Amino acid sequence: MTECLAGMNVIVAGGGAIGDGMSNGRAAALTYARKGARVLVADQDEASALKTQELVHAEGGECGVFVGDLSVADHVEAMVAHCLQSLGGHIDVLHNNIGIIRVGGPVELDEADWDRVVTVNLKTLYLTAKYVLPVMEKQQSGVITNIGSLAGLRFTGLPMIAYSTTKGAIPAFTRSLALQYAASGIRANCIHPGVIDTPLQTSTNEAYGGGVDAETLRARREATIPAGRYGSPFDVANAAVFLASPEAQYITGTELVVDGGYIQKAG
Repeated sequence: MTECLAGMNVIVAGGGAIGDGMSNGRAAALTYARKGARVLVADQDEASALKTQELVHAEGGECGVFVGDLSVADHVEAMVAHCLQSLGGHIDVLHNNIGIIRVGGPVELDEADWDRVVTVNLKTLYLTAKYVLPVMEKQQSGVITNIGSLAGLRFTGLPMIAYSTTKGAIPAFTRSLALQYAASGIRANCIHPGVIDTPLQTSTNEAYGGGVDAETLRARREATIPAGRYGSPFDVANAAVFLASPEAQYITGTELVVDGGYIQKAG
């Protein structure tokens, strides 16, 4: 699929990284650009978004940056306007990667944390779709890829009621988009990453690993994955590129699990 996205404009919502290293969003931006797309990285963290842009530019790709809170309607509307003006009048792919984790069940979790997770993980999906879909309808084409999680499909061992609930809602949201807008040439799909080697995964392990050192905890987790390893952020990004490509033009409303076989073993 060399240059399979040439000429496309892609918004990666959540294209920075929480901490140093390669996140799912950053890998998505790099991979879309490697396949020929022009990318707009949208993130609340300016320094992190600029780092992603720097990496894309270092490889000769095209990448712009929009800094804003995508749970705020005015910011999302401004992002869409910026994309249309800076990248060239059309939006071909919306890649929604924004998400945060708060650990705890209903009793342990603060109400403020519940509200924050719902806002970040779901309202951003709603608002980005709200302002991007009219552009795609006018074009009679477009792809929306929403990033879910195995935690929305199965209990993965750590009580994360807000995160699991919001990630579980993403497939329903995506199916609704897919069916409502199929006649307008718009496709919508959901990717569920498994255990991926990202800064967010590392920070979660450190915070909730029960005092187990990082190497031991990783070895234990990898032993539960049939593929025998953590996934790479580029495993997720490559799946997203496929779903955005012409080769996937008949695929909409589906869920693609990228987990090294973990969910089949757990099920």
